[in-house]
Amino acid sequence: MTHRGLQLSRLTPHPSGLATCAFRIRGGWIGLEASARGITRVTLTLKARQPPAHRKPSHTEVIDRQAARWLEQAQHEIQHFLSGRLDRFTCPVDLTDATSFQRAVWRTAVHIPYGRVRSYQWIAARLGKPQAARAVGNALGANPVPLFIPCHRIVAADASLGGFSCGLQWKRRLLELEGSLGRLGKNVKSEK
Repeated sequence: MTHRGLQLSRLTPHPSGLATCAFRIRGGWIGLEASARGITRVTLTLKARQPPAHRKPSHTEVIDRQAARWLEQAQHEIQHFLSGRLDRFTCPVDLTDATSFQRAVWRTAVHIPYGRVRSYQWIAARLGKPQAARAVGNALGANPVPLFIPCHRIVAADASLGGFSCGLQWKRRLLELEGSLGRLGKNVKSEK
């Protein structure tokens, strides 16, 4: 069954009120999880034969229609982003479980333009906590919605890649897609 392009047979309701789906991309899978408020989790895998695992489903619940719409919109936006036809996501995210510091870090990261990179120190300075680069890295590592909150655009002050919760292979792929991988040394802002 299809609902505006999203295969509803792949949507799975959860006891927590979340719905999930997984879809294939070139070389891997992307898993999505949504609540009625927005996308709650994005899982990126490369070279996987199976879709990403999610929480155990309960087949007795009805999928929230709004969650299904967010999944559909997110899938559409991700496919356009990965094909180079979208540089900003508009689908809402649900960050209910985040701490106030994580939200502040993620809000700052969202404003980094497509094709640009910034350092962990740059975000820490923007937050008025110039010594908190490591805490910024931890908050970015806990980002449940990579791509929507573009933590792949954050690198170390020395222009090395740093980390990425979905793996450095994904980080390289995303930076290359945005045209910033080859310019890393010239493109990193660690100060104002």
